[in-house]
Amino acid sequence: MWKLLQIELFKIFKRPRTYISFAAITALVGLIQMGLYIDGKSYVEFMLRDLSMSFEIEGNILNGYLVCYIILQLLLVHVPLLITLIAADLISGEANMGTLRLLLTKPVSRTEVIFAKFGAATIYTLLLLVWMAILALFVSMALFGTDDMLNMKSGYIVQMKSYDVFWRYACAFGFAALAMLTVAALGFFLSLFAENSIGPIVATMSIILVFTILSTLDIPFFNAIKPYLFTTHMIGWKGFFDVKVSEDNEAIIGSVQNLGKVLQAAGILVLHIVGLLIASVIVFKRKDVLS
Repeated sequence: MWKLLQIELFKIFKRPRTYISFAAITALVGLIQMGLYIDGKSYVEFMLRDLSMSFEIEGNILNGYLVCYIILQLLLVHVPLLITLIAADLISGEANMGTLRLLLTKPVSRTEVIFAKFGAATIYTLLLLVWMAILALFVSMALFGTDDMLNMKSGYIVQMKSYDVFWRYACAFGFAALAMLTVAALGFFLSLFAENSIGPIVATMSIILVFTILSTLDIPFFNAIKPYLFTTHMIGWKGFFDVKVSEDNEAIIGSVQNLGKVLQAAGILVLHIVGLLIASVIVFKRKDVLS
């Protein structure tokens, strides 16, 4: 099994297009950081335009913690495309090259093949998120420094102490990993039904797009199915930055306002991953491989 996983990882990382994802993340994060570094003062003034009329705000507002939050809001909705490019090609790509049938002649079960390929997709996804965390969080901290983080809500602002922020990002990236693995599992499952990677990639992104639209529509009929759509829960990482406040309207250190809701969202994503993986095993076992 370990040898099979090594082979699948070699297949993924020998392709030049695999590194396009890492290059794209680097370029996008770098552009956002450069823009904020050059003209971040204007952004902060716009963000605090209403609050500055009543309060005098001091300190390093545009610090690395806030910059990372801005980057995550902008980029996490685009990362699924980069993951789909690899996950949706793992089975269909081999079918297209005519090596899938040859692979199954080896003394390994089809279940082992599925777990090895999805394990490789998982490692790729996690490495991509770790790279994003290094650039978005640690590089931002080096460029912009650290200070208390202001979390902008629709009707209020929560100030989180600098020593109460880093662990929230660790949890947020862990949650984001579950969200991205759900996308990888979906793309991987759809790749079982095609003999070229274009179809599964387009289908995966189309499903994400449709589900995202349904998740945002405030219509009674769609409200009934929203809890079952994985896209509804993909932004649950933001919940780690919702802090409980005391009677004096001060943030309670180490608190999460709706922790149960966040954990429930994580649980639903895990169920989607497990369900899609089990479905992949069942379909692949019954699949008549001709290519």
